Amino acid sequence: MKKVICVVEDEKDLCELVKSYLEKEGYEVRAYYTYDSAYDHTEDEDVHLWLLDIMLDEKSGFDLLEAIRQHSKDVPIVFMSARDKEFDRIIGLEKGSDDYITKPFSMKEMVLRVNNVIKRTYRDDLKIEVDGYEIDDSQRKVFKDGESISVTTLEYDLLILFVKNKGKPFTRDQILDKVWGSDYFGSNRVVDDTLRRLRRKMPDLNIHTIYRYGYRLD
Repeated sequence: MKKVICVVEDEKDLCELVKSYLEKEGYEVRAYYTYDSAYDHTEDEDVHLWLLDIMLDEKSGFDLLEAIRQHSKDVPIVFMSARDKEFDRIIGLEKGSDDYITKPFSMKEMVLRVNNVIKRTYRDDLKIEVDGYEIDDSQRKVFKDGESISVTTLEYDLLILFVKNKGKPFTRDQILDKVWGSDYFGSNRVVDDTLRRLRRKMPDLNIHTIYRYGYRLD
């Protein structure tokens, strides 16, 4: 099941960009542009992380944090703000935030910080069982009957893409974009070669070839 992240940012273009990058990382993302629209969802119980801008119309991310904390003491909260002032960081920490990102920030930094908070918070959730294999996503390791299976970085990333999207079909180009990145230039046949190696190492993995389309893990 995908982790759910709520992004609250009044700059719509930035909000959509953050949403897009987090979705590429495999999260389900809900975007809100105002305090009021986000406030209406502070009681949602399926949210795994809130990413909050501090400055929100007439109220602030600090106000929203307090509303969230009335219903959930444990859900992680990360602030993002152009205000690079020490007291903002201190206030955020005192109120129970888990991290603070200063604008302008790179999308890679934002994703890394979110991933780190998610991993710290939901460490027990990062062990996945599929087709007789155990995947420890906190260590990026794969096991079969207690024995470690050596996989490369790309093989692991490809495996996790299928595991976190079980039942969803992907074209080769979609896989290339999500695993290799949009800046990769080369044949999409690299997907076939990497999957072939992964299948040799994990022969019980139930990944099906979809004729003239791509692949799917069932």
